Amino acid sequence: MSTQTYERQNPAFYALLVALIVMAIGPILMMLMTSLKLNVDIMSDTSSLIFMPTIRNYETALCDFLWYEAPHIDFCDKTFGRALVNSLIIALVSTALTLILGCMAAYALVRFRFMGRDTVSLTTLVMRMVPPAVLLVPVFGIWTFQFQIDGTRAGIILVYVAMNLPFVIWILQSFIVQVPIQLEEAARMDGAGPFGVFFLVVLPLIKPGLAAAAIFTFRVAWNEFLLANALADRNSRTVPVTIVNSMTEFDIDWGVIMATGMLLAIPPILFTFAASRQIITGMTAGAVKG
Repeated sequence: MSTQTYERQNPAFYALLVALIVMAIGPILMMLMTSLKLNVDIMSDTSSLIFMPTIRNYETALCDFLWYEAPHIDFCDKTFGRALVNSLIIALVSTALTLILGCMAAYALVRFRFMGRDTVSLTTLVMRMVPPAVLLVPVFGIWTFQFQIDGTRAGIILVYVAMNLPFVIWILQSFIVQVPIQLEEAARMDGAGPFGVFFLVVLPLIKPGLAAAAIFTFRVAWNEFLLANALADRNSRTVPVTIVNSMTEFDIDWGVIMATGMLLAIPPILFTFAASRQIITGMTAGAVKG
């Protein structure tokens, strides 16, 4: 019977672990505390951990969604509410389109034999390595002067689909390869057509990959700033663009900015929890296989 011996960890290890936890959670706690303060308390020299919490900043940001009239709001600025709706529409639609196109393209690259298949597969991955900043000027010129779709949600959605599609194709290829070809052949023998095999056999077996790709695509579309700032106008701005544009040279409402920052983090968290049963398995399998 073997006995296991455990070495005592160096105290520096625990100190480093605590420092990493503080670095990760500290900014979030500071943003949460600041969002619950009045601007007077935020700018005060005696501002500390002891203060009277208030939800005024959240009421100001979400004034057009409130079912009651907040007494401290004289004029409701609907900028954040409009940006929140834009972000939700753009992120959800771009994620859905990317998954639909990505899974079909990945299936074609894995199952079909055609000239240049390996080249196309490698090119999709190389395209994902191109920084978004490199695409900013040409995309802005094409969207503005050729297609006239700048300042629209559709224009931003198309950019996000093109930007995320290579990664989705790449990660789903590794999942489709794991699907036994015998299952597809059995389905064809039972009378299933090409679309029946794809939707009834393949898709249910690659749910972990779809969940992993959906989380990645949604988070990128939700947090992206550079391209959205260049292509969006006043009516199609997303939340990250709205937060940055709310800071001016003469007035910075830190309480409202921090409140919008906290609200900005909620949808990705909820979206991740919705796919929590599949995301860990999906990321692990996609990283190992391929």
